[in-house]
Amino acid sequence: MNILDKIVADKYKEVDLKKSLIPIQQLESSVLFTRETFSLASALRNSKTGIVAEHKRRSPSKGTINQNTNVGQVAKGYQKAGVCGMSVLTDIKYFGGSLEDLQLARASADMPLLRKEFIIDEYQIIEAKAHGADVILLIAAVLSKEEIKTFSELAKSLDLDVLLEVHNEEELHKSIMPSLDMLGVNNRDLKTFEVSLETSKSLSQLIPDDFVKVSESGISSIEAIQDLKLYDYQGFLIGENFMKKDNPGKSALKFIQKL
Repeated sequence: MNILDKIVADKYKEVDLKKSLIPIQQLESSVLFTRETFSLASALRNSKTGIVAEHKRRSPSKGTINQNTNVGQVAKGYQKAGVCGMSVLTDIKYFGGSLEDLQLARASADMPLLRKEFIIDEYQIIEAKAHGADVILLIAAVLSKEEIKTFSELAKSLDLDVLLEVHNEEELHKSIMPSLDMLGVNNRDLKTFEVSLETSKSLSQLIPDDFVKVSESGISSIEAIQDLKLYDYQGFLIGENFMKKDNPGKSALKFIQKL
C-alpha cells in the first residue's frame, strides 16, 4: 500500500466519523456559508506572477517543515506580499493541518483560499464552504470520472472554484469537463514522491485553453516559473519554499519582488 492509498483509506474513516458528529444542516447554517466567494481562477488570469502560496506544517515526504507558524499571521503576510491566493492544508494526520487553520486564514485575509485536502465525499465540499474556502482541490488519482463530475458540479453550485490535479496523461483525459476552472499538474509523483517539472511541460499542450493551467510542487526558483510560463502556465503553487523560512510572508514578498 503506497502513501496515497493509506491517506485515502484513513480519510474515509475520518469523514464517516465527522458525518456522525456534525450533520450537513449544521455546516450549512455556518455564518461563512453564505459569504460571497473570491475566484482564484480570475485572480490568476489577471496576475503577472500567478503565485498561490501554501500553509503547510509537515508532509509525508519531507517530515516537519514548520511547526511554529501562526496561520493568521502567515495569511496576512502572504496577502501583503501580493500572492493571488493561499492554499491551506486541512489534513491533520499526515500534514498537521486543520479546518480551524482555514477559518483563521479566512478571518485574517481577503483573498481566495483553497482548501487543500483529499476530497472523497460531497460532505467535505460543504465543510470547505462552511469554513471559508473559495476553492476546492480534487485529485484525479483518487477519484473516478463520475466522482469528479459530481463533486465539481456541487462545488460550482456553491460558488466555489475547482482546481483539479493530475499527474499523467491518463488522469488528464478522464478529467476534462466544463465544471472545472483550473487544471493543476502535480510535478510530484504521489506514489514515489519524486519531483520533475517535465511533468508540467509534457502535459501542458494537452490541457485546453478554457482552463487556467497551474503547476504544483517542486517550484523553488524564479527560473522555474519563467520556464513554465513558456508552456502557458498562469498559476504556480509554492509551499515548502516559503514555509521553511521563519517568516513565510516575508519570504513570499522577496520572491514576488524578484519575479
